[in-house]
Amino acid sequence: MLVVGSGGREHALAEALATSHLEPEVFAAPGNPGIARVAQTVDIPASDLVALRHFARDNGIDLTIVGPEDPLIGGIAECFWEDGLKVFGPSRAAARIEGSKVFAKEVMRHAGVPTAEFEVFDRQNSALAYLRSRQEYPVVVKADGAAAGKGVTVARTRDEAEEAVREAFSGRFGAAGERVLIEECLVGREASIFVMTDGREILPFLPAQDYKPIYDGNQGPNTGGMGAYSPIMWMEPATYAAVLEEIIRPTLHQLALIGATYTGLLYAGVMVTEDGPKALEFNCRFGDPETQVILPRLGSDLLELMIATNEENILGREVVWSADKAVCVVLASEGYPETSSTGDRISGLDEIPTNVFIYHAATEERDGVFYTAGGRVLNVVGTGPSIIEARARAYAAVERIHFPGMQYRTDIALEAMELEDL
Repeated sequence: MLVVGSGGREHALAEALATSHLEPEVFAAPGNPGIARVAQTVDIPASDLVALRHFARDNGIDLTIVGPEDPLIGGIAECFWEDGLKVFGPSRAAARIEGSKVFAKEVMRHAGVPTAEFEVFDRQNSALAYLRSRQEYPVVVKADGAAAGKGVTVARTRDEAEEAVREAFSGRFGAAGERVLIEECLVGREASIFVMTDGREILPFLPAQDYKPIYDGNQGPNTGGMGAYSPIMWMEPATYAAVLEEIIRPTLHQLALIGATYTGLLYAGVMVTEDGPKALEFNCRFGDPETQVILPRLGSDLLELMIATNEENILGREVVWSADKAVCVVLASEGYPETSSTGDRISGLDEIPTNVFIYHAATEERDGVFYTAGGRVLNVVGTGPSIIEARARAYAAVERIHFPGMQYRTDIALEAMELEDL
């Protein structure tokens, strides 16, 4: 197996694959020091699709699992298929569901999927004029393309919305900001829903909840994710069923109708409102950090599920789950998400208690010592029979880890713990 990517999500994927009863030989490109403990790392960046294909072909890789969105949006599936290589992940055409929010909205509109009302702008002046004519706030401003979770702003005032529009068109998000969506701001509770799909059937995973803003109380700028927990204590089974039937299945059907049949892992960001669940966005890959709280709870063999998905053999299969709960706390470097301090020494990783997983997201190792190497540095995941215990274990481990400028949220899964205690 080859895992493409270098973050905490890929570390969790590599760990899960390495424990498969099929006993695979696992490679990771480029990987990270944490992944290197369960897989052989290969010095090929995730962006070099041709080099990855050559490695897979020359080393007899049976299946390549793509972690980040950029290679999928860039067409790694087609690149590999040219050499008869198998990839767990969608085609470039299907990956547009994440690569373009405008495309995703058009798919949802034609499929009848409930979602926020929106307007699209390809010029800054037009977007600003629309904001000045609008009476109701807040609104949500989104860069059209993939921006690593940072191209979305919930603007509570017109001034905040105008600033977000100017930021998008300024080039901060590159090509992702060349078009901008302005949406109504949905009110409710947000959830992350994963399903594996062969293009026709689906294998639903249990939902998770993540935390995007950098600071406690959902304050500050959005990030790639500062924590997560699973399962979601407040989601009723009927609501989850509605997400699958009203959002997931119609979207997959519409993609197939337009010749972009989706295979792999589809991730839907959903807002559960008073009027029922509505789709916020779709991602074409495993979520980060949601994957880090879902895979430790997975009782089924992940590799078997992936192979079955690729072979269109998921009809009638069921996914088995542990009764344990999981809570993830992300440790970020100083300055994140605006900047990232690197090269800071990390201590305490040899003092982590049991029932805690440490997934490396942006680290480097020199002479047996770990250092920071990016924005989100480590994912600390506690597990246990209750959210209360899982959360306590995660934060107890966090207290043992130190590096200069380390920042993290202290309220991850707090509301879930309170709900569980009722």
